[in-house]
Amino acid sequence: MVRFPAEAGLRPTPDRVRETLFNWLGQDLTGRSTLELYAGTGVLSLEALSRGAERAVAIDRSAALIRALAATARTFGANRLEAHAGDAQAWLARDAGRYDVVFCDPPFATDPWPWLLPACAAHLAQRGLVYAESGHALDAPRGLTVVRADKAGHVHYHLLARAEDA
Repeated sequence: MVRFPAEAGLRPTPDRVRETLFNWLGQDLTGRSTLELYAGTGVLSLEALSRGAERAVAIDRSAALIRALAATARTFGANRLEAHAGDAQAWLARDAGRYDVVFCDPPFATDPWPWLLPACAAHLAQRGLVYAESGHALDAPRGLTVVRADKAGHVHYHLLARAEDA
């Protein structure tokens, strides 16, 4: 069980959506690296690690959520998690890392997509994927293509790849 502090606007990825996402990703993430922006509870990072990811980086503005995520990871023995309190846009601007999967689940009240999806694309490893969760359907920006998309309740979720990798 993942425990986390109450936080205004916190909206963990529903179980059904998470199950579909990891079916899309192929279940086994052995050797892959992930970046979870707007991590919240960090459940996508924890799930990726449980499926063999080599490294999971989780970013959230809330220091309390990041502390809770780090504590949960220690409880589970997930020592390949790197949890950082910080702003997603600032992190992407200074991070030089490349990731096999980038998870993006910003607050639905915001609209970071015009800068967020291109910034995530710039951090993809070869054949990497971006998972995007939104309150509305998303169009892929130039250079990316939607390879899978679905909706559960008010949650629209998408898997995007570089156009040349799709």
